[in-house]
Amino acid sequence: MSLPGSPPEPGPLRRVLDQVAQVVVGHHEAVVLALVALVAGGHVLLEDLPGVGKTTLATALARSLGLSVRRVQGTADLLPADLTGALVPDGSGELRFRPGPLFANIVLADELEAMEEAAVTVDGTTHRLPQPFLVLATQNPADSEGVFPLPQSQRDRFLLSLALGYPEPADELELLTRGELLGRADQLPAALGPDELLGLRAAVDQVHVAPAVRQYLLEVLLETRRHPAVLVGPSPRAGLGLQRAARALALVEGREFVVPRDLQQLAGPVLAHRVQLAPAAVLAGRRPAEVLAEVLARLPAPGPGPLPGVDQPVAPARAGPRPRRAAP
Repeated sequence: MSLPGSPPEPGPLRRVLDQVAQVVVGHHEAVVLALVALVAGGHVLLEDLPGVGKTTLATALARSLGLSVRRVQGTADLLPADLTGALVPDGSGELRFRPGPLFANIVLADELEAMEEAAVTVDGTTHRLPQPFLVLATQNPADSEGVFPLPQSQRDRFLLSLALGYPEPADELELLTRGELLGRADQLPAALGPDELLGLRAAVDQVHVAPAVRQYLLEVLLETRRHPAVLVGPSPRAGLGLQRAARALALVEGREFVVPRDLQQLAGPVLAHRVQLAPAAVLAGRRPAEVLAEVLARLPAPGPGPLPGVDQPVAPARAGPRPRRAAP
């Protein structure tokens, strides 16, 4: 049993992962990262093609955690009241607030302003959203007809960006073989409750980040901004998000401390969608994930200390030029 103030045991989170795996086949890493976002209190941008399991993932996570889930179609004619709710007359003629689909623990939708404040305002009255609150926003990279691409400032609001992709042949064969025998995501029992999840979220701040590991994180940010292919690098908010996601991943894996491997595993999902490449790099077909991989490959990670990845000094971050800004 965990001591007061220490991270909880990983058992409940492992049960959640195992249960979601009953209906989300072949996407273990994506499931782990979505759970990391929930524990860290962030949101997820799912950039992928239709039909690869995005709705199933959201539904399975919600049911396995005893959370509510709603879906919003982010079309161009969507009105604010369609999301936040509105004042409607009741039987007595009084106006009462009718909550919109934002008032769910997990919302499968396009980007929403409610992501940052966890509240919406209707007719001057602020209504708090339920906690925990997670937006799983989807964006089809192959077809954008009828919708607007997210601007860079809004993409920065997402803690993680990930893609499910097509399953591996063995996993797709399992889908074809088991077919209807696969469990339904909306029928999964809860493996963890909302209050327990909020307790885990509070425990994230107790996960230790050694000075050497934090310095390594800073070097990743600085080197990415200096990369010749990068026009706009990751923001300070991105660095805070990477640190919190690494703490959440350590918690999911049952550790009380962050190791460099956590940062390496999460650098792509946390930073890639926040990096804007220079026009020449875009024309050359380069991708932000490739740039981040280059940065990680040439940066030495801190070695082990008394605990893995802890308390091993590294050289101070080098001062570099200010990141270039995009032309207005």
